[in-house]
Amino acid sequence: MTERPARGQEPPEPERPEPERPDRPAQSEPPEPPEPSEPFEEPSGAPPLVTERYTPRPVPPETPVPPETPILIEASVPMEIGGLTDRGRRVRRFRLSAWIALVLAAVVVGASVLWVNGPPTEAELRERAGLLGKEILRIGVKDDTPGISFQDKAGERVFKGFDIDIAYMIAGDLGFPRDRVAFMAIETEDRARMQARDKDGLFVRVDLVVATFSVTPERLKDPSVGFSTPYLYTEQSVVTRSDYQGKITSLGQLRGMKVCTLGTSTSEAALEQATRADVTARNRISDCIEELQAGKFEAVTTDAAILAGFVAEPERRLLHHDIALEKSEMWAVNAGPNAALRDLVDLALYRSYADPQNHGWEDAYQDNIKPMLAASRDVNVAQSEQPCVLPPPIRRWPWERGLSGVQECLSR
Repeated sequence: MTERPARGQEPPEPERPEPERPDRPAQSEPPEPPEPSEPFEEPSGAPPLVTERYTPRPVPPETPVPPETPILIEASVPMEIGGLTDRGRRVRRFRLSAWIALVLAAVVVGASVLWVNGPPTEAELRERAGLLGKEILRIGVKDDTPGISFQDKAGERVFKGFDIDIAYMIAGDLGFPRDRVAFMAIETEDRARMQARDKDGLFVRVDLVVATFSVTPERLKDPSVGFSTPYLYTEQSVVTRSDYQGKITSLGQLRGMKVCTLGTSTSEAALEQATRADVTARNRISDCIEELQAGKFEAVTTDAAILAGFVAEPERRLLHHDIALEKSEMWAVNAGPNAALRDLVDLALYRSYADPQNHGWEDAYQDNIKPMLAASRDVNVAQSEQPCVLPPPIRRWPWERGLSGVQECLSR
């Protein structure tokens, strides 16, 4: 049994056990506290003393970098991204840029070469053709062919007919309105050398010839002839007086007959090859027709489109015969040795053919050739559509109005 202290006497202090110290280096270990003079006894029922061990203060962890915060990478440290290092990506971008620059340079150089060495522009052709500053465009035409090219001998002596309307259409595309076009009568033998007569009867060189001029291999070899693309297809035919008994279906039937035709024409050559008829050549088809009516000739042969206008005049009493020749006669414009002017004529005919808003050719046909067809029902006087025209070699910028070419030509 524990003895209790006497009343008024304080109990003795219990001895405290010395707390354990963590091992520290010698130089940093603090001196031990002095021992108490009197031992201390822990009173009965007191809670035990908790001995604490010293622990170092923990170092706070580094603050994590937010995902959206960009990470700066030193340029000298290669970093793989998508299988490529940063340096590899720069090299790849450089090579790509170099290739693009080379391709662009090649395109620019190629375009420059094509522009310099390619076909001329329309403006350049006008300059080469000598049209700049030109006041009057002279055109040689026939003056004695009804429906095709005829000059009224009375009054103002105006020209009218299919060839005249085609000539006006071409002149307008060249920049010459009707009041700046001068028509001059030209004979068959003078079409190649482009010599026509002015109002005083003097020979004058013309700029163009639109005068029922057919394209032939021999004429294409002539350096003085520069044909455009054809503007009309017709065929050779025969005309007799209406009292002729029978029907002529071939040139061979003209054997032994007195026949008149145009000199230096395709009809004369075909007639000589097909028959031994008594052939007389004239420079003017109107002379042949008048002599036929007078009884000097029994037949006249030339292009059907030329003869149809005379047959359509009832007072002449003429009969038109289809001789079933397979060969077509192709009328074209003669620009002579002026190649630039020829290309401009082709451009005018091409626009008339390919542009649905351009009705120049169709109007010329409807106004002049169609009225002649009723009197020549058995003859294919002329095709009712403009012949195919391909785009001429003229340079145009991409933004300039263009017209379709080959596909539309083939499908029309």
